[in-house]
Amino acid sequence: QLLFVVGFTVFLANCVDYDILFANKFVNHTDSSKVTLPDAFLPVDVCSARIRDNAFVIFVLMISGVFWLHRLVKFIYNVCCYWEIRSFYINALKMTMSELPYATWQEVQARIVEIQKEHQICIHKKELTELDIYHRILRFKNYMVAMVNKSLLPVRFRLPALGESVFYTRGLKYNFELIFFWGPGSLFENEWSLKPEYKRGGNRAELADRLASRILWIGIANLLLCPVILVWQILYAFFSYTEVIKREPGSLGARCWSLYGRCYLRHFNELDHELMSRLSKGYKAASKYMNCFLSPLLTVVAKNVAFFAGSLLAVLIALTIYDEDVLAVEHVLSSITLLGVCITVCRSFIPDKHMVFCPEQLLRVILAHIHYMPDHWQGNAHRYETRDQFSQLFQYKAVFILEELISPVVTPIILIFCLRRKSLEIIDFFRNFTVEVVGVGDTCSFAQMDIRQHGHPAWMSEGKTEASIYQQAEDGKTELSLMHFAITNPQWQPPQETTHFISQLKERVHREATGAPSDTHPLSLSESEPRSLIANLLGGPSTLASIHFGRDGSLTNHAAAGISDGASALRSLSPISSSLHLRGSLSAAHRAAGHTSAMSKAMAGSGTDARTVSSGSSAWEGQLTSLVLSEYASTEMSIHALYMHELHKQQSRGELSRHTWHRQESDESSDSVPDEARSEPHLHSRHFPRSHTFPTTVPSPSAIPTSASATCSTTLGQGGASSQSSTQQRYSGPTTDSFGLGGKVVRSARVPMGGWAQEGQAAPRHHEPLPEESSEDEMPPHIHKV
Repeated sequence: QLLFVVGFTVFLANCVDYDILFANKFVNHTDSSKVTLPDAFLPVDVCSARIRDNAFVIFVLMISGVFWLHRLVKFIYNVCCYWEIRSFYINALKMTMSELPYATWQEVQARIVEIQKEHQICIHKKELTELDIYHRILRFKNYMVAMVNKSLLPVRFRLPALGESVFYTRGLKYNFELIFFWGPGSLFENEWSLKPEYKRGGNRAELADRLASRILWIGIANLLLCPVILVWQILYAFFSYTEVIKREPGSLGARCWSLYGRCYLRHFNELDHELMSRLSKGYKAASKYMNCFLSPLLTVVAKNVAFFAGSLLAVLIALTIYDEDVLAVEHVLSSITLLGVCITVCRSFIPDKHMVFCPEQLLRVILAHIHYMPDHWQGNAHRYETRDQFSQLFQYKAVFILEELISPVVTPIILIFCLRRKSLEIIDFFRNFTVEVVGVGDTCSFAQMDIRQHGHPAWMSEGKTEASIYQQAEDGKTELSLMHFAITNPQWQPPQETTHFISQLKERVHREATGAPSDTHPLSLSESEPRSLIANLLGGPSTLASIHFGRDGSLTNHAAAGISDGASALRSLSPISSSLHLRGSLSAAHRAAGHTSAMSKAMAGSGTDARTVSSGSSAWEGQLTSLVLSEYASTEMSIHALYMHELHKQQSRGELSRHTWHRQESDESSDSVPDEARSEPHLHSRHFPRSHTFPTTVPSPSAIPTSASATCSTTLGQGGASSQSSTQQRYSGPTTDSFGLGGKVVRSARVPMGGWAQEGQAAPRHHEPLPEESSEDEMPPHIHKV
């Protein structure tokens, strides 16, 4: 594509006689009076002379040639790496190339775990876990997700005319990764290890100055190459989207998940295909929600413009039908094309008169799929402030293209004036949040999903976490990522602390339930039959209507409605083609469960679900397809996300009501209350801080809560396997972590000025393909219709 775009552009600019092409100059023919296309081409000597005389064209060709040679070397290296990967699949995993396109990731992962037990492909540890494999694949992406979560990267700006805005493009992302991970002079010395000097806090100021200087030089290089990159972006966008706009003029009015949205909504340890599958399921609801905010004035204008353009188009089409010579008139064909494009664009601003929009319910459906949402959005779904903030995650395709076009100009400004000032914070981040895992290398500590080290008290981690505000993950990222990874990988054995957190969460739900003992609670996902909350949700709403909470009056009033709405929303967006097929699969599962009661009891005791035994039990094989099983996992995670957000909101409301009660008491007896109590009404803002990712002045709502999907059961195994935490070392304060042979982890609070690192063995280097940036820039996937 690079060779074609550059060569074709140079040819159009220097080798075409446009006077002949536009019939401004006549050509003398001896045999025919017709002008052919080759007549408009200049001779080779004239074309080459014009190219040699143009210094800018020579400069562009030289830069393009150097860049093309770089891409060629990168391509050859990646081909060699892909050949090694192919050999690994064939020889080690015993999977042929014909089987690979139809194999699921769970099958590949299970084979890798089994191969490690037999052949010890990783020599530093006896067994590999699912988390180890994810850490190897997502090492750098976990760092990027954590930096966006902690608002470390300068991607949010307040502009005078536009207000709060987000700018995060492919070019800016490429420069971030170049600076931090794999470029010359980056923080990592290889693909798996952070440089030793960045693990010590004694020379943090010197390292920050060195990083700031490197960012400055990279920013200057971007500034010097800005004209060439800008021309390339314009040409590439023209050649890429012109045909799409001609074929589908409304495609620019379509929306897609922005690069910032994909990073903000991404769980720790979530693969690319898992993320895109989750966001694709929420695409339809997100589009409906954004269409709720069409302006009535804009609708009236669009209707009138479409009427006038349609009238002119109708006349031109009628004249063309009457006499086709009308098309020979100058600009008639162009007018027909432009009028058609104008009508198509106007129709995108005219809403369907039969469509009924419910912003709150749509936002709840979106939350069920994307799993992350600031607290102040709930109850304010009808406000334009919420819509504008959501548009930062779900932007127009035209806005995406425009941002990519101006990226060569804006990127060097961000690097030089914004990122350089954060060099000290970046150095502290990589030192304090880097942990060494034996057999994996240095990884982001947030990716360990350790509730005690990075949990947030406002997200069901109160009393279980020792993290300071600096160490806490925002927006419940640690808790939701842990739940997502456990549900996606049901055979993963979490550490003992994580298992304790899950069991305590179950007990909390049981205590809030009414009239059901803890061992037969209807929300349990591990009963003797697979009639879990997931099966009830997909089966019908009647079973969910009976689930409610007692004890707490406010929760009792809203939980049933929230669960019913959440169930309807999830069923309506399920990509399974027909409910009949699903019910048949469920009935087959129930019949299989009736013959395998012993196995089901074992599942209930171990905390696993149906997907755990689907790969190893002949009774379940053939009964549930991979589509249904993946839907179980997706719906189960949606229920957990809705429940965790609902519990977070209820907890925040409870704290607010208690503080309000204390304030009323202090107002009645102000003489007997000390001064400390007067400031207590503001304690909820300290315990439950607003998201740093979406700062806003919108007050926290007190409206009806979202779907309270009353389940906190999980597919995490109950075994106390702590092989992950027993092989880690943190680079922070003096003796921050010590790991005993028994697998227990002893940690103390990290400080930004932390101290020393013990050198560990480095894992053997495995060649991996260089990063490519093409998979995240496609148009939104097709949505399955139900």
